[in-house]
Amino acid sequence: MNAFATQIISSDGMFYFGRLKNMIIPAVDGELGILPGHEEMIIALTEGILRYQDTKDVWHKAAIGRGTIQFANNRCTIVVDTAEKPEDIDVHRAEDAKARAEEKLQHKLSDREYRLLQMSLARALTRLKLLDKD
Repeated sequence: MNAFATQIISSDGMFYFGRLKNMIIPAVDGELGILPGHEEMIIALTEGILRYQDTKDVWHKAAIGRGTIQFANNRCTIVVDTAEKPEDIDVHRAEDAKARAEEKLQHKLSDREYRLLQMSLARALTRLKLLDKD
């Protein structure tokens, strides 16, 4: 049992389907590592960087939005609103979205508008963080 079956589903469709050796997820209360044989769980995910290691020991990263992860019977299912690979992110578009959201947050907004702008800003910051070379 050196890998676990994984599917990552976003609103655009299937993002990843295969077997993984390791995964680090952005949970609401902090990052969480998952290895084969992990205990059963259902956890809320927040915007952040998902890191995962395939069976060839290659690490990958993705910017994900809010969603959930279920792990049971050595199978992992992740459902998120967005999932993007670094090469699919337009850095100029992400910077523009960040600037627009920050500017709009300075104005008087309804609670709903404020929460939507916070989510937009979080997505833009996650995209930019994914592209940031460590």
